[in-house]
Amino acid sequence: MSASPVFSSAALGRPFIFPMRSSGALLARLGAMPKLSAAVTPASRLDVRPAPEMISTGIRELDALTGGLPRGCLTEICGPASSGRTGILLSALARATQRGEVCALVDASDAFHPASAAAAGIEMGRLLWIRCKKKNPPRSHPSASLRAGSDTEGLLQESRVMVKPFSARKLESKDRGASESQLEQVLKVTDLLLQSNGFGMIVLDLGDIPVRSARRIPLASWFRFRRAVEHTPTVLLALEQQPIAGSCSSVLLKVTGRRSQVAGKKLSGKQLSAVSCQLSANRLAHSELLDEFEITAELLRSRLDRKQPKSIVCFASKAAWAS
Repeated sequence: MSASPVFSSAALGRPFIFPMRSSGALLARLGAMPKLSAAVTPASRLDVRPAPEMISTGIRELDALTGGLPRGCLTEICGPASSGRTGILLSALARATQRGEVCALVDASDAFHPASAAAAGIEMGRLLWIRCKKKNPPRSHPSASLRAGSDTEGLLQESRVMVKPFSARKLESKDRGASESQLEQVLKVTDLLLQSNGFGMIVLDLGDIPVRSARRIPLASWFRFRRAVEHTPTVLLALEQQPIAGSCSSVLLKVTGRRSQVAGKKLSGKQLSAVSCQLSANRLAHSELLDEFEITAELLRSRLDRKQPKSIVCFASKAAWAS
């Protein structure tokens, strides 16, 4: 029986000998199999994914920059303290609730102020506010040792331990542990909200969480959030100090702010006297009442099919206060 040698470089030059009949049957079987190229669709025939629906943030300059907030996508707004993040948050929630949508706010540091939200136009009946609090271990009173039947020496020793000052390292580890417990609550709550699929907007307020703790959120969690919200009409909005979602966010916006005007320069005599009385009553004569805040927004990344003519806009945010 004749045979045909088949050489392979991976076999270090040693030939593999296959019988002629076996090789012919193998080639015939391979020829009868459907070609792999038949199942490959050319790039020109692929369906173009439709652009997501954009909703207004309530700020004209910001809508002109980004086109609004995309549904079914993750949007990040980052910036330091007093940069305008909360103003954008209140404006977006106000516009969404006024359209009749039910929104959810996951407040990681319990910093949301309902009175300011109502003054900004948010319909509180359409807002679900989830407060993530710190989990502090219960502290036992020194009298508990007496009730347990311990002696006085043990009580004095416990008291000396309680009044012992903490070091900076211990305080830092304690705050880090509290932030991690809050982030754990944020991740669990966000998963439940995305699975419910009944909210027009879900906001994750991580602005007061330290950057070192916020970066501990695994990238797999952000990828899971993006896939969960991908085919839904929900807007997923995250507020933080620095970008932490990586490539999972479709829009990345950076905001910075600076003081523009102080109320004392524009108030009437009656309003100025009322403010002075209030400051003197609170013993805060060195304080100033902020009236206007200038915010600069920069579009760092946008994965949407929309070319931006410019990436930086500036707009003013006026404070509402009662004299």
